[in-house]
Amino acid sequence: MKNTFYINTKLIGLIGHPIRHSYSPFIHNVAFQINELDYIYLPFDVIPDNLESALKGMVSLDIQGFNVTVPHKEKIIDLLDELSEEAAIIGAVNTVLNDHGKLKGYNTDVHGIIETLNPYKDEIADSCISIIGAGGAARALIFTLIRHFKPKEILIINRTEQRAHTLQNYFSEKMKFENFTVKELFPPDLVDDLKKSKLVVNATSIGMHPQVKDTPINIKESFTKDQIVFDMVYNPTETQFLKLAKESGATVLTGLTMLVHQAAHAYELWTGEKLPVAEVSRSLELVLSK
Repeated sequence: MKNTFYINTKLIGLIGHPIRHSYSPFIHNVAFQINELDYIYLPFDVIPDNLESALKGMVSLDIQGFNVTVPHKEKIIDLLDELSEEAAIIGAVNTVLNDHGKLKGYNTDVHGIIETLNPYKDEIADSCISIIGAGGAARALIFTLIRHFKPKEILIINRTEQRAHTLQNYFSEKMKFENFTVKELFPPDLVDDLKKSKLVVNATSIGMHPQVKDTPINIKESFTKDQIVFDMVYNPTETQFLKLAKESGATVLTGLTMLVHQAAHAYELWTGEKLPVAEVSRSLELVLSK
């Protein structure tokens, strides 16, 4: 990289708590090196009580932009100056652009989800889909499914039904989609519902490093060989959730494709350049294989 770490180096960041699991610094710093851009991407562990002051610090330090991860994706909205259309509808932000002191929020998870699921678009259309979780990731997923994949029915499964009902009501109003069902995350009662779903998605952080033995569904009979099973967790690459689905012959999708493609859109917002997706993906796979 030319002029690395000189006075003109632009800063990009990540805020969340915890953030040790994140591969985003690796992805973006590799891309900066490949494209010879004088940028550096740094992680910042920000506890919820410090979110507002952290954003003021980002502006004061002239950080060009930053990613947002759990638990800040929804709470950050009230602290931003502007929202993109998808972020406003979803109600969650994962990418922020600092435009001369004005913070604009985006949700690039949409682009990652589209790239992950597009090869199965015809199968997903007019089918039943089960989503585990009712947080920011689930919001991005529901928005993308309704707008781009046209499912017949969406089942929202969550530890607390009330939170899932809130999501149901929100998207029924915002996107005029009425075919929702809500159930509590209690695996023995979900086997039949999951089996009839063409697509099953884990949109929670259950199973994420370091709790790699955890899984939201622990009953193998919940899955079939005709299903597509997608885990939005990307660390580890193959979660217990996906291993269980794989044993039943399901087509399994890891969170890595989504991760790299959502990063690609954020990268372009910040730099105006294209992220070298193929090269970055190969580098990431090499790191993960060790």
